[in-house]
This record gives sequence, structure tokens and C-alpha cells, in this order.
Amino acid sequence: MAALDVTVYADQRDTDRIIHDLAESIQKRDVLTYEHCQRVAGYAARLARRMGWDHQSAHQLELAALVHDLGKTWLGNDILLKESGLSHEERVLMERHPLVGAQMLVGYDLDSFFIETVLYHHEAYDGSGYPMGLRGEEIPIGARMLTVVDVYDALLSARPYKAALSAEDVRRYLLAEAGRRFDPRIVTAFLHALDPEADRIITRRLPAVAKMAPFQVASAASTAVGNRRPSGPILVGQS
Repeated sequence: MAALDVTVYADQRDTDRIIHDLAESIQKRDVLTYEHCQRVAGYAARLARRMGWDHQSAHQLELAALVHDLGKTWLGNDILLKESGLSHEERVLMERHPLVGAQMLVGYDLDSFFIETVLYHHEAYDGSGYPMGLRGEEIPIGARMLTVVDVYDALLSARPYKAALSAEDVRRYLLAEAGRRFDPRIVTAFLHALDPEADRIITRRLPAVAKMAPFQVASAASTAVGNRRPSGPILVGQS
């Protein structure tokens, strides 16, 4: 094996170790959040493969999904474990979790892909998300993908403050929000990843599934935070 290949392999092993250590810290803080992250990671990997990402790129997205809610470990139990809806003040604190999680990742020797995917996973395709109010392709592709699979699992999951929806109802919700909350191409791809016969519930207004290039490293999210003001969220449950 060439020396360069050894370096790349060693770097990936270090990345895997860091991410799994952080995921373990989520598990110690709140098992429900940890289990949600585990499921979202599985969906993210399936979606990436459906969209034509290579194995390495799909694995990176899977790892980012494992820690996408890392920032919630910063929340107090009165918010994180609350069994009813959040107040406005509590919601404001909850909405900081993508930023807090990204800031926590900045302290590790990780590719900026992980930082920006965690930071932007609550942005909305129409610009109404948070924390930066990005829209469309301003939102990194990994974060756009994570948004879809994150909401999918959140809606399927029962919580003390909400009932679980059926898989069919969740899929219809994704379709209804395609082009608003979600990138419509990603919704289409994810529905096909879940069900190869998804065309029976996908309306003609959605574009055909297109293979999309794997992630490209962008500037670190720590430098992207700054002059953009947060905008109002589109929320489902307390995810």
C-alpha cells in the first residue's frame, strides 16, 4: 500500500474514533436522542447511496448524522427531557443546538464537511429555517440530505409530547414540503431509497431523481457563522 493510502486510512480511522466517541457522549446524556441519531445515520447512508455517492462519501454523511444532535447535550434536562411542548424561551434555546454542535466539532481535527452538515441541518430549502436562514443550494448538499432523513425519523417516532405518524403519512408530508422545507430532488431520491416503487405516491410535479456528486469540502462552518441573522424555523415536534 502506498504511503499516501496509509495516511488517508489513518485519517479515516481517527475520524471514525472521534465521531463514535462523541456519539457515545450523546448516549450517556440522553438515550432517545442517541437512538434517533443512530436511525438517522442509517437513513442517511441509504440516501447517499441512492444519490450515487461513493462508499467513502456515504460513510462520511453517515458519521455526520451520528452527531447531528450533539448540541442538544448542552441543554438542561428541563428542556431536553421535557414531556410537553416547549415555551418560546425554551424553543429559542433548543434552536441553538445546531450552532452549539458545530462549535463543539470545531475543537476536533475533523473535515469541515462534518461541521457544516451539523450546523445547517435545520435550514429550509425556502430560506425559512435556522440558524442562518440559508436557502436552496446555499445549504450544503449534506445538510439538505440530513434535513430530510432527520424529519422523517422524528415524525415516525412517538414522544411524550406527540404521537408517531404512519410511514405513509410521513412520506406524504415530505412530498407536501418538497420545494419549501426540503430540496425536492432529495425527497424524490429518499422515497425511492425507501421504496423502489415510490413513483406510485410521487406527484408529477417533482423532478426526476438525479445522481448528485459526492460532497466537496467547503470552508469551515466556524468561518461561515457571523453576519447572517437567524430566521424563523419550520418546526416538527422538538427535533
